[in-house]
Amino acid sequence: MSWSGHGDGDRDGRRGYHHGNLREALVRAALELIAQKGPAGFTFADAARWAGVSSAAPYRHFRDRDALLADVARRGFERFEATLARAWNKGRPDPYRAFENVGRAYLAFTRSEPAYYSAMFEAGVALDADPGLHAAADRAFEILRRASEALCAGLPPERRPPALMMSLHVWALSHGIASLFARADAGRRALPMEPEELLEAGVLIYLRGLGLIAEPQRSPGNSADEHP
Repeated sequence: MSWSGHGDGDRDGRRGYHHGNLREALVRAALELIAQKGPAGFTFADAARWAGVSSAAPYRHFRDRDALLADVARRGFERFEATLARAWNKGRPDPYRAFENVGRAYLAFTRSEPAYYSAMFEAGVALDADPGLHAAADRAFEILRRASEALCAGLPPERRPPALMMSLHVWALSHGIASLFARADAGRRALPMEPEELLEAGVLIYLRGLGLIAEPQRSPGNSADEHP
């Protein structure tokens, strides 16, 4: 889904509030404005104007602009959770492949839902400001934690890394690559490879370091101990 501010609005870009659901109209307005100006680039009055209502009308549903952004972020995390859950697919066909699929889905979400992604991670909305937002974010992260647990299950207990630590490491790696290289906006940095390739290589190195994936066997002719 792309929120670009173009489509069936009037000549100044406004969508207009015609269908009787003001809350949904304001959320849509916020997404359009985030896509155009970023999460910090518009006011509560801008959202009202975009929706085609008076500046007082949004207060029927939202306390202020932060409450509107929190609602957008909550919806984003709900979509994010569904995307990651489909990719994980309960660890099928095997935990490692499913783990890779989750990483690809993370990057794909950044591209397909850039306005939601900005509201979730760049708007500065405190998770504790909205119980629904906090719960939705926790459910999305829980998929990464479950995936980490499944990957570690084959190791002896004494060699198993903490699943929470592992999921936080992989989340940080995925989020960094997504934010820098997989964006669908002007914030994307150039990269001489696909972001998916970079993430796959990074996760592979990390999992090898944990002993979850065996090092490739070197042939005798490629031994580092041999000298010409």
